[in-house]
Amino acid sequence: MEFESILLPGVDAKRPLLISGPCSAETEEQVMDTARQLAAHGVKIFRAGVWKPRTKPGGFEGNGVIALPWLKRVKKELGMYIAVEVATAAHVREALAYDVDILWIGARTTANPFAVQEVADALEGMDIPVLIKNPVNPDLDLWIGAVERVYNAGIRRMGVIHRGFSSYDKKIYRNLPQWHIPIELRRQLPTLPIICDPSHIGGRRELIAPLCQQAMDLNFDGLIVESHCNPEKAWSDASQQITPDVLDLIMNTLVIRDTTQSTENLTSLRRQIDELDEGLLELLAKRMRVSREIGTYKKEHNMPILQAQRYDEILQHRVKQAEEIGMDAEFMKTVLVAIHEESVRHQQEIMK
Repeated sequence: MEFESILLPGVDAKRPLLISGPCSAETEEQVMDTARQLAAHGVKIFRAGVWKPRTKPGGFEGNGVIALPWLKRVKKELGMYIAVEVATAAHVREALAYDVDILWIGARTTANPFAVQEVADALEGMDIPVLIKNPVNPDLDLWIGAVERVYNAGIRRMGVIHRGFSSYDKKIYRNLPQWHIPIELRRQLPTLPIICDPSHIGGRRELIAPLCQQAMDLNFDGLIVESHCNPEKAWSDASQQITPDVLDLIMNTLVIRDTTQSTENLTSLRRQIDELDEGLLELLAKRMRVSREIGTYKKEHNMPILQAQRYDEILQHRVKQAEEIGMDAEFMKTVLVAIHEESVRHQQEIMK
C-alpha cells in the first residue's frame, strides 16, 4: 500500500504535525474559547469529540450533530481545519455535511471489523484524510486490517493514531504504550504517517510532555493532544486535558531529533529496551503478587514455604524452555534462582 500526504494546505510539513482541542465539544462557548487560544498559538487543526463512546452508560456521550455547527464556526471565523471521530456511516455523512476536514476512527471502532467496514463503505469515493486509532487490545493485525479496509474504499490520504492499549493492571499509564507495536507497524507500512495520542496513553496531564518527547524520539510524524480552556471543569476526561498555554510550552520545549538516522539508530532501539524493561517489571510485580497469595494459602493450611520438588521442576522446565529459544542455560538459571529467592522472601513476610 502506498499512502498520500495527509497534510492540508497551509499546514507546515515539519514535525510534529499537531492536532489539538477538547476531548468533547461541550458548549459553543467552550469550543470557541479553546479554539481561539489554540489559534493564537499557531495550531492549525482543531479536534473535538462530537460523538463520545463511553465505557459505561450515564457519562457525557457528546452533543452529536448539535455540536457540528460550532466546529464549522471555528473553521469559518478562525481559519482552522476541523477534525472529529466517526464510528458509523451516519457520522460520516453528518460530518461531511458540515465540511469537516479530517476524520478519525476511534479505538473501540477499530476493534470491530464490521464497524470499520461500515465506515469504509461510507467513505468510498471521498477524498479526505482519515486517521485510524489502534484497537483497544494490542493486536497489530487488527490495526492493519482497519487500514486495509479504508484503503480498499479508495482513501489514500491516511494515517494512524497510537493511543496505547488497555490493560487490567493500570499502573503508570491509562493505556500501555507498548511502543514496539507502532514500531512494527512502521516497519510493515513505512509510508503510513503515525501520530501519537499522549492524552489517552498517559491519562494524566503530567505525563503528556514526556510522552510527546518519546513519540518524537521514535520519529513519529505528529501529535494529537487534548486541550481545554478550563481542563478542571471538563465534562469528560478532565485529568488528561491541558490548557492551550501549557500545550504551547510543551511544543516549544520538544527536542526534534535528526530524521535522517537509519531505522537501526540507537534512540529507537533504546526506547524498545526501555519499554521491554517496563514490561518485565510489570510481569515480575504480578508474579510476586501471586507468590504472596500462595504464601497466604500455605499459612492458612500450615504448609512449609519451600516445596523442593515443585521448585526443581520449575527450574528444569524453564531452563529447557530458555535453551529452546536460544538463551543461555546458566543465565536463565541465575534469573530463576533470583526470582525464587524474592518469592520466598515475600512468603516469609506473610508467615511472620
